[in-house]
Amino acid sequence: MNTHAVIQIQGKQYITKKGDELIVENVNKEEGEEIILPIIMYFNEESAEIEIPKTETAGKGKVLENMKGDKIRVAKYKSKVRYRKVRGFRPHLTKIQVTKI
Repeated sequence: MNTHAVIQIQGKQYITKKGDELIVENVNKEEGEEIILPIIMYFNEESAEIEIPKTETAGKGKVLENMKGDKIRVAKYKSKVRYRKVRGFRPHLTKIQVTKI
C-alpha cells in the first residue's frame, strides 16, 4: 500500500512518500542532519486524512546536500537612451530525503 503525504517546508507544500528525494529552498541545516517535516495530509488509494501539523505526527528527513540552483538573469532595457542593466540571482537549495512518514 503506497501511503503518500503532503508536507510543508518554509511555506511551500510537497507531495511525497517515504524514500523520496526533494529539492527545497535552503533550510539552514548541515549535511547529514535530521529535519522535521510537518505533515498536513495523508492519502493512499482508498482514503485521505487531513492533519493539523503537530510534532507527534511529523515526518522526518535527512539533509543530503546543500547546493546552488541555476542562475537566473534579469535584464532591463530602454530603447533609444542606451540604458541597459543586467542582474543575476542564484538560489540556495537543499536536497533532502524523506526517511519517515
